[in-house]
Amino acid sequence: MIAFVSGPVAALAPTTAVIEVGGVGMALQCTPQTLAGLRVGQEARLATSLVVREDSLTLYGFADDDERQVFELLQTASGVGPRLAQAMLATHSPDALRLAVSTGDEKALTAVSGIGKKGAQKLLLELKDRLGKPVGAHIGHQGIGAPVTSGWRDQLQAALIGLGYASREAEEAVTAVAPQAEAAVAEGAAPPVPQLLRAALQTLNRAR
Repeated sequence: MIAFVSGPVAALAPTTAVIEVGGVGMALQCTPQTLAGLRVGQEARLATSLVVREDSLTLYGFADDDERQVFELLQTASGVGPRLAQAMLATHSPDALRLAVSTGDEKALTAVSGIGKKGAQKLLLELKDRLGKPVGAHIGHQGIGAPVTSGWRDQLQAALIGLGYASREAEEAVTAVAPQAEAAVAEGAAPPVPQLLRAALQTLNRAR
């Protein structure tokens, strides 16, 4: 198993980072939060999880070992594959997920794209004895039971700048997608950063 990769960041895309390791470019699937912390040309070390399928080998990258461990534990629940596990980590930090599961916070799980009410109830039952209690004082990307009303802007702008856009362009794109984020908040959900990132990129592509 590939436990981590370390080397200069060769390229960044909306969902992927390419890390140069010994002259070979390793493509890693990452959340927007992880991508936001990377810069092309700078050294990076990402914890990884290799997902093997009959027709593919996919490497997922994480900011630290804790995220990687939670990513793998989430997939022990029935119906949770790597894509949904990554979506959960794109919405909540590892500790936020632990707190949601340990307190039976159904609303926090339904804030994740792809998880409905019944799915959340099932996940709460299956994961309760697997994730454990929160390990830190900081509750990740959003507070449990209260969706983020700020902070998503910083995440989104950092991700766009990491992809090579100027600060002004990134700020304009964030403003353009703000109504989508506000609509999610009005419905009691967390702003969906991955979807907002895709929408922001579409706005930037149309402007060029």
